Amino acid sequence: MISIIGSGLVGSSLGFLCASNSLDDVVLLNRTKEKALGEALDISNAVPKTSNISIRGTDDYSEIKNSKIVIITASVGVYLKNRNELIREQVEMIQKIGKQIKSNCISPTVLIISNPVDVLTYYFLKETNFSRNKVLGIASSLDSSRFRYLISQKTGVKQTQISKTYVLGEHGDSMVPIFSNVKIKGKNILEIITSKEKEEITRKTKDYWKSLRNFKSRSHFGISKNTFDVIESINQNKSISIPASVLLKGEYNEKDVCMGVPTKIGSNGLAEIQNMKLDKSENELLKKSAEIIRNNIRST
Repeated sequence: MISIIGSGLVGSSLGFLCASNSLDDVVLLNRTKEKALGEALDISNAVPKTSNISIRGTDDYSEIKNSKIVIITASVGVYLKNRNELIREQVEMIQKIGKQIKSNCISPTVLIISNPVDVLTYYFLKETNFSRNKVLGIASSLDSSRFRYLISQKTGVKQTQISKTYVLGEHGDSMVPIFSNVKIKGKNILEIITSKEKEEITRKTKDYWKSLRNFKSRSHFGISKNTFDVIESINQNKSISIPASVLLKGEYNEKDVCMGVPTKIGSNGLAEIQNMKLDKSENELLKKSAEIIRNNIRST
């Protein structure tokens, strides 16, 4: 069973993807029961007629009992200028949700989307004492998708011909787009773009969500699809390599902090933290990003 905590734009989009692809039974849980019921009723019409899966809405945590995968998309409000605006309220929320999940589920894989994702992933782990392999913050893969898209727009090259686009570190203003590994038609991107273009792509990657809000209230399709890919890999035992926020224990010379790093994910959650060669500048920026996340954790 797949349980989704929060039935807003992201939660309902995820529910739709899981149900319409018949991954497993889906539970939508929302603090406002009617919202969860309404989304479940709507999504139920997208379940293929050949499928035996079900989708239901609730506000009762006992209904997520023994879920294999739990995704947290809930939020206490909408941030406007940066993802840390509601940090204290969000930490309190994630701690309460953590208690409920720990009480009702035995060793689920938990995917956290709620922001600030790195801080919330850290606090969820501290609250539940779950294994770090079972708790992942999903956001750096979205940043990486945006990074690839912006490179495509700048260079005029199709996204299929661009590879190794990773954004690491904080899902926030200190995120680090890794240019040193990017290949365009097999050629390193730094041989193709200027330093000014590199700075422009970096800025636009960091500010992508702000630019998007000039046209719509909030993004939800990108993060929903990126998260669905992880759910599918866990559910169907297909490994996937993406950057995700995980608790570090010495990897990338960092400890006791959650941030986006290259990972391999499989049926049991985090299978491996992958080593990626970074240049000197990228290593320095990643270290600064880790410290910013630590400061945000301490601020609560």
